[in-house]
Amino acid sequence: MQTHQAAGSGQPRLAAVLSNIVGPLAVAVSGGVDSVTLATFAHRCAAGRVEMFHAISPAVPEEATDRIEQLARDQGWRLRIVSAGEFTDENYMSNPVDRCFFCKTNLYACIARHCDAQILSGANLDDLREYRPGLEAAKRHSVRHPYLEAGIDKGAVRLLARELGLGAISELPAAPCLSSRVETGIRIRPEVLKAIHAVERSIARDFPTGIIRCRVRAERVVIELDPETLAAIVGKHEDAVRAEADRIFAGIASTLELSFEPYRNGSAFVHSRP
Repeated sequence: MQTHQAAGSGQPRLAAVLSNIVGPLAVAVSGGVDSVTLATFAHRCAAGRVEMFHAISPAVPEEATDRIEQLARDQGWRLRIVSAGEFTDENYMSNPVDRCFFCKTNLYACIARHCDAQILSGANLDDLREYRPGLEAAKRHSVRHPYLEAGIDKGAVRLLARELGLGAISELPAAPCLSSRVETGIRIRPEVLKAIHAVERSIARDFPTGIIRCRVRAERVVIELDPETLAAIVGKHEDAVRAEADRIFAGIASTLELSFEPYRNGSAFVHSRP
């Protein structure tokens, strides 16, 4: 794999990677800008041999699924909606620091059960800078990463999305799965994920461009926000946000210790890596 940052969107390199893969292709599409852009590009380059797979679960926001289904209709994708089954996997539900490994293991195994295609993921160069146990699951399932092979980073993915006419999708903020909001070691519960998403959406209605993460920790709930949104809420809208969070989490988890903090990427991973 190439590990340098390349200029431009890298369309010719990406096309070359896809053309050099023999046989049918299966693109894992989560609904974020990376996977949507890869799916769109692959469909335009090799429509006859590409199928998209989107997994639904309590950890996937409904709007991500809606986005995928609309794109499939608009672009003529072959789309298969599946349940990867991670919520029946105790290794995932117990929420270890490498939870993503078990999530991706279930996903890739599910796709493999449905087809004999080469599975593709939307991992890009920027992902190599972070702790990504899902990449190990990909390795074990012989998943290929066209962006990595073409030397494409997140900025190039967004440029490619604009070149492909994906509009607002090119500016979608990062949106890790809802389970990433739950502190390592706290069991994953679907009702908690639903509440987390409801709190984030309630804030996003007034701050649609903000970075908003509702984190569930051992004895409190933390709402992490980018600096601008944090400054706009604390001291002005704090009581209203707190009251709405209390309402949403009623009977699910205590928000008596709810606090507001600056956004920190991956802050739910608080224990040592294995």
